[in-house]
Amino acid sequence: MNFDNPEGARREIRQMQVNWHQAYAEGTLPEYNREGLESRAFRLLACADDEWMEWLDNDEFWKPGWRPDQDANED
Repeated sequence: MNFDNPEGARREIRQMQVNWHQAYAEGTLPEYNREGLESRAFRLLACADDEWMEWLDNDEFWKPGWRPDQDANED
């Protein structure tokens, strides 16, 4: 949703973060999964609007196990 509206999508991501924190606190979301979601959320929340589609189109970004430190290793 809102792939073409970065600001609207950022609002939704912030709401999803609340849901993730709640699920983690209730024990229904494992730490590993929460970390992966938060890492991706951070990238999407922090990027400039002109980088938004680059992140969304990056297949590596969406693969299970993606971690931010992989970006530094690819340069």
